[in-house]
Amino acid sequence: MPAKVDPAKCSGCGTCVPACPVEAIKVENDKAVVDADTCIDCGACVSECPMEAISQE
Repeated sequence: MPAKVDPAKCSGCGTCVPACPVEAIKVENDKAVVDADTCIDCGACVSECPMEAISQE
């Protein structure tokens, strides 16, 4: 399962974007969005998010 972003917690800071080794995350409309087809579920973005808005299922 790809990483999941909780839009209620996401501030759109973009810290997760460079953390993703496969460039599966981008910020759109001030919220992080994970491309489910590209995400390899490595969890790198989870630990980088200062708002704890990203989780792995």
